[in-house]
Amino acid sequence: MLTPICLALSLAAAAAPDDMRATADVAVVCPAPFRDALKPWIQHRERQGHRLALVSSEGTPDAIRARIAELAKRTKLTSVVLVGDAEPTADRDSTVRARSVPTHHAKSKVVVRWGSEPELATDNPYADLDGDGRPDVAIGRLTCDTPQELSRIVAKILAYEKSTDLGLWRRRVSFVAGVGGFGALADAAIESGARMVISDGVPAAYATTVTYGSWQSPYCPPPASFGQATLDRLNEGSLFWVYIGHGHRRGLDAIRVPGKGYPILNVRDVAKMRAASGSPIALFLACYTGAFDDAEDCLAEEMLRSDGAPVAAICGSRVTMPYAMAVMGGELMQECFVKRRDTIGEVILHAKRSLLDEKGTAPNRATLDAIAAIVSPNGTKPADERAEHVLLFNLIGDPLLQIPHPGDAKIDAPRFVTAGEVLRLDGKCDVDGNCTVELVVRRDRLTFDPPVRERYDESADALAAFAETYRRANDPLLVSRRVAAREGKFAAELDVPDNVDGPCHVRVFVAGERGAAIGASDVYVRRPRAESTADRESTGAR
Repeated sequence: MLTPICLALSLAAAAAPDDMRATADVAVVCPAPFRDALKPWIQHRERQGHRLALVSSEGTPDAIRARIAELAKRTKLTSVVLVGDAEPTADRDSTVRARSVPTHHAKSKVVVRWGSEPELATDNPYADLDGDGRPDVAIGRLTCDTPQELSRIVAKILAYEKSTDLGLWRRRVSFVAGVGGFGALADAAIESGARMVISDGVPAAYATTVTYGSWQSPYCPPPASFGQATLDRLNEGSLFWVYIGHGHRRGLDAIRVPGKGYPILNVRDVAKMRAASGSPIALFLACYTGAFDDAEDCLAEEMLRSDGAPVAAICGSRVTMPYAMAVMGGELMQECFVKRRDTIGEVILHAKRSLLDEKGTAPNRATLDAIAAIVSPNGTKPADERAEHVLLFNLIGDPLLQIPHPGDAKIDAPRFVTAGEVLRLDGKCDVDGNCTVELVVRRDRLTFDPPVRERYDESADALAAFAETYRRANDPLLVSRRVAAREGKFAAELDVPDNVDGPCHVRVFVAGERGAAIGASDVYVRRPRAESTADRESTGAR
């Protein structure tokens, strides 16, 4: 007999025995119009060993939450999947309500002081089973208005998890950043926090790119082409694609140069997203990009249902604030790259729980807490700001989405090497295949002295220099070699350039039939002893 709480473990079934319901680990809130389109996803998840329980989407958000909490008392619930949009007209239109899952609206105490609406759209209460403000299970929402849209979303999720493409995208993380515009002191603090997320949050084994919206930065492409460069970074494929800066419901900020501005990205660009391999998970450390309860679909929703766009998006539903976003970004990186959570839902769940803790787990947390005094409004408590961002950030996507973590490659390399000599190394990994071994400069350094731009110049030569400087700034490579990894072992010799000195990394990427593996080891390149400081050339790593 069906109950109002649990209609079935498989959405294709009419009922299920009580002992089967007791084993459900995933609650699925799916309106009737979407159940047929969801069947391929259900079958995929059940083949992975998940047991699904359907929870009615009827009634208020509190009623739906009560059903989920009641189900959790009798099962070992780990995740909640919401299927459907949170349409603002659902209360007035029964047809719209039949295909919607309402969201909660929580009163703001902090971001409202920065111009946000007084209520925050949040799915977090559905994951907070005991009402203490801390999420207990992973949660995500597949926002769709029609079965056809849901079918496209499901197909993209399945293609992502079934992909056998073991290309370099699996070790790539792309960052795009705008300029804060909060004043020199606050902007410097925000930029410092962003650098910590990039440098400290992502292990050295991963390759990062930075596209920065300050025309004076070496990481800025020709400003008029900034939007295209942003798309290019997304389309080349990556594990994560991260935006840090201002945003709005239908797009991101603009890059500004004297007298002009150029848009970074908006919903019209979604159709140009073609990450055929390595469709990334998007992280928006920005305002409004996840305003999924608005009458018009937000940027994250448009991305989710577009074939070549990100497979999921972590984003804020209202105004978001620099300090809490930086802490959230750091905790997300920690959960993904250090603790290596299996799914994106687990990454967000544990990051939010750490966000609520006074100390957290990210290595740069103490420094970010100090930055709060500079960038947060007067009278705001950091703990209150962090708690509000637990509500603000939602997953537009599948919380069960599996993260394709590469395996580990262990490297045995010397701690020091002399420029102009041979660096010999060997290593071990669980993957046999083609092994790319690289010597790269550390992320806080460049391989050249970038030009200083004191005035903005749009001449053809200046714009060509922009492009070349941007390319070089995102290329930390000093030397590389391709070797074979066989029977779990590899070895390589690298000729260290004679004009390099300072902290570097040896980086390894192995791609084989059974998977991929990555690793990195710190190495310091020293100048030959006989060479004096005055003799050093200016072409080495900086």
